[in-house]
Amino acid sequence: MKIVLFANTDWFLYNFKLSLAKALRARGDEVLLLSPPGDYGPRLRDLGFRWEPLPVSRSGVNPLAELAVIRRIARLYREEKPDLVHHFTIKCVIYGSFAARQAGIAGIVNSVTGLGFALLADALKARLIRPVVLGLYRLALRGTQVVFQNRDNRDTLASYGVLANSGVQVIAGDGIDTAHFAPAPRVPQQATVLMMARLLHSKGIADFVAAAQRVRQVRPDVRFLLAGAPDPGNPESVTEAELTSWRASAAVEFLGQRSDVLALNQSASIVVLASTQGEGIPRALLEGAACGVPMVATDVPGCRDVVVDDETGYLVPPSEGERLAEALLDLLQDEAKRRRMGEAARRHVEANFSDQVVIAQTLAVYARAGGRASA
Repeated sequence: MKIVLFANTDWFLYNFKLSLAKALRARGDEVLLLSPPGDYGPRLRDLGFRWEPLPVSRSGVNPLAELAVIRRIARLYREEKPDLVHHFTIKCVIYGSFAARQAGIAGIVNSVTGLGFALLADALKARLIRPVVLGLYRLALRGTQVVFQNRDNRDTLASYGVLANSGVQVIAGDGIDTAHFAPAPRVPQQATVLMMARLLHSKGIADFVAAAQRVRQVRPDVRFLLAGAPDPGNPESVTEAELTSWRASAAVEFLGQRSDVLALNQSASIVVLASTQGEGIPRALLEGAACGVPMVATDVPGCRDVVVDDETGYLVPPSEGERLAEALLDLLQDEAKRRRMGEAARRHVEANFSDQVVIAQTLAVYARAGGRASA
């Protein structure tokens, strides 16, 4: 069977869908990976996968140009004749579904990996474009298999009436390689609190900085690390002026985009995600939990699916830096509790979020979409 995986970046395919692509190849499927060009496409080719670049702009709004993109995708689908196409992220879901119908492809799977700015933000721009996005979703998702990462996102879209004629499944995230992301032997070191996120206001960057400032008044020995970069194409991105101000406070070390994700997680005492809106299933938390690190996160969709409050970590209200600081201090003052919660977090990930669990559920969706079940 020929299967297309189509995402808005090659980085997404490499970091989130490589295990799925390998599993499909191992069972004998032909896999075609599609995304806009980037640094990770050649890496996918080096691993023996066929990757083709498609010029899909994340922020393009010119109607004629966007229609041309859909036609180009449809032309590629007609040439390749895949048995099944699987789209990830909003633009690929909408454009890919329209193109697949034009190309006569019956097997369409759409992953809604998060609701995004248009459906979550309160900004005027978000409210203005929301009806358009919902209308496009309604057309694109009709008659397809739709995969959500959490029930909150599913229920939100269902409340808008866009899922009435779709098959719906909740699969908890993209899966994580628990053999790779695993605990390392603990050695005495400085206590470290790690947050990995794009530098967006909706990720709670300001709350993380505020919590760091509060904690360091009591525990100046604790390091606070923030790994991630601004996203200039996103209206939620933090500004350079904000970064300059936060750096001047010296409460948080801003690491920028990092590739040593495993090492950072293995050396962390606590992992944090302070998101003020919803997530899909936040991989930053899964990676830390798989490494046996306790979590502190906000009680929002996605985060609450990963963190079992008072068992694998703590959930705190969003946008409350003081409550975040209190939860962090509680864990920082109790090494035995950190160890106990970290071990529970690892078990929780193995049982619910591992590659094996997620891939098996995905293959079952493929079977319902018209492909074959897992071999």
